Amino acid sequence: MADTDNQVNKIFDDLGDAASARGEVRVGTIAENLGHRGIGPFLTVPALIEISPIGGIPGMPTLLAAIIVLFAAQIAIGRKHIWLPDVLERQTIPGDKLRKTTDKMRPVADWLDKWFHERLPRFASHGAKRIGAVIVILLCTTVPPLELIPFASTAPMAAIALIGLALTVRDGALMLAAYALAAIGLIVSLASWLGG
Repeated sequence: MADTDNQVNKIFDDLGDAASARGEVRVGTIAENLGHRGIGPFLTVPALIEISPIGGIPGMPTLLAAIIVLFAAQIAIGRKHIWLPDVLERQTIPGDKLRKTTDKMRPVADWLDKWFHERLPRFASHGAKRIGAVIVILLCTTVPPLELIPFASTAPMAAIALIGLALTVRDGALMLAAYALAAIGLIVSLASWLGG
């Protein structure tokens, strides 16, 4: 089997391990559990958390966007290992909600693992990582104002999740799809600002 087989499910395994037997899960603990899987999960996981019911907690979308920007900036400058400041490491997420989110996402993980892996690899190359990271930062800047509109931040966060997933499974075709969704997310954000 290829190295990328079942990568998404492995990410959820790591999240489940981080959340098990804990009332609150530190962001630093999540980062430690995901660190050996490369940089992609550092974009995918916070975005998926924001899309989940956890994202309905006031202030959580902006916090998660700030965390993603920190990760994406490090990817953009070429860092291979992600660093977290102490103030973010100590932030917590409810363990029960994290476990419920991972359980609900398992069918999606199964489907993603089945279909996405190592196509058009040049679009998921080292240079593509940096381009994707810059796009992620742009998408994150749209989240704080969108937090005032219910579920409006789902579009940019979905694009961020796909970019991270494409990097995780090294799938260039998925990266191109993520770029298209990112363009839609930016358009939705702009429309929301102009409509507001």
